[in-house]
Amino acid sequence: MAVEKNVRNFQASGSCPIRNVLSRLSEKWPMLVLVTLQANGKMRFNELQRAIGDISQRMLSVTLRTLVADGLVLRVAHAEIPPRVEYELTGLGDSLMPHINALIGWAQQHFSEVTARRGMAD
Repeated sequence: MAVEKNVRNFQASGSCPIRNVLSRLSEKWPMLVLVTLQANGKMRFNELQRAIGDISQRMLSVTLRTLVADGLVLRVAHAEIPPRVEYELTGLGDSLMPHINALIGWAQQHFSEVTARRGMAD
């Protein structure tokens, strides 16, 4: 019911919350970073990069900076030598994960159909 009410009140204006959030999350890397952090808990930069695989250091750095700025990821710098920085989901990031996981489930369930139809459209 609440979802239907939200959809009825939806306005795709420039200040639309969904447009704002999706513009960040629909980039190539943010959802992969969030899912990786959810699966592994606290991770260091190089651990994240290895887990994701084909992301460059620069793109991972930019993506993490954006996710930290949006409050979805927490960056913890430990005062020790050598320096150690860890990343983890915040409460806000964690609250987003059921929705991302639902999208992942939908994509896995319908991937074959979507790619088949994509081929027919060409």
